[in-house]
Amino acid sequence: MARLQLDGLAKTFGKTTVLHGLDLTLADGEMLVIVGASGCGKSTLLRLVAGLETPSAGRILLDDRDITDLDPARRDIAMVFQNYALYPHMSVFDNMAYGLKLKGVDRAVIRTKIEAAAATLGLAELLSRKPRELSGGQRQRVAMGRAIVREPRLFLFDEPLSNLDAKLRVQVRADIRKLQKSLGITSLYVTHDQIEAMTLADRLIVMHEGRAAQIATPLEVFDRPASLYVAGFIGEPAMNFCPAVMTHDGAAATLAAGPTLVFADGRRAVPDGTAIIIGIRPQHVVIGGGAAGMMVTIDLVEPLGSETLLHGTTPDQTPFIVRVASPASADRAVLVSLPPEHLHVFDATTGLRIDPMTGPMGGTTHG
Repeated sequence: MARLQLDGLAKTFGKTTVLHGLDLTLADGEMLVIVGASGCGKSTLLRLVAGLETPSAGRILLDDRDITDLDPARRDIAMVFQNYALYPHMSVFDNMAYGLKLKGVDRAVIRTKIEAAAATLGLAELLSRKPRELSGGQRQRVAMGRAIVREPRLFLFDEPLSNLDAKLRVQVRADIRKLQKSLGITSLYVTHDQIEAMTLADRLIVMHEGRAAQIATPLEVFDRPASLYVAGFIGEPAMNFCPAVMTHDGAAATLAAGPTLVFADGRRAVPDGTAIIIGIRPQHVVIGGGAAGMMVTIDLVEPLGSETLLHGTTPDQTPFIVRVASPASADRAVLVSLPPEHLHVFDATTGLRIDPMTGPMGGTTHG
């Protein structure tokens, strides 16, 4: 396949900058997933790589060849859209063959390529059907098959699962990942769905206001979010954030809600009294606690089957969620503790992660 490199890629519409000088390298055979809220610049990034938009600054290189100013048809890139973009009057076979016919590929070669792709995608029995006779998942497979038979150097996916129902989305998501792995397809994949992003990606780009808030593996993004934005965006339900101040020469934090928590992974090089945010995921909160515990007033119990979410507030009126096994207690208030090994520390002003000076989490993950 191919290696994609973006050097200072930027895009401005009028006075609005939607992409701020992104630097990125996508390795050969890698699945890189771009995730973020609406308006963060992820679709613009994909359109720039595809050639559907012109960069305001920067370069796009494919295997060290500058394709920044090339027409889309000359980039050797295939794109799979959320609306499938199939020709309704053509059969599955003809939809998949269309691009090859335009290139003048021999008919026997076309049939061989399509039959091989159809077998891989489970479409062998559907080649004579029209798109209206197919389910949403089958249509998406046809769109993928049309891209595969072209044997492009790079695949771009623009939220391809957003039109599918929840159950089908899970199935097709798994199909895409298995296919990408087996064929070694270098892929850039855009989604707003964080679960989709976490399960598909070799690496994630979490976009925020036109910038890469973090570029890392899914587990690193989950375990060591680089900022409050990343920590709040990745994870379901979202991470709890508690206002606090640094104490004990950077070795502990006192929450606005009351308790003082000693860090398990070393002190921070931050002066005492500095305003910080302590983050902890709902699944890491423990029911019960001693001197370091705090009361959470529960105002909503959300049973989800195997687990239950307790929604409430801390003594300083900070929203707080606890995830527990079902069935859960119906108490209106619960005492909880925040295990030191699961705490995340962020600067209250910049929102950036504050790592310890020493210990297993030393170093930085910013950007």
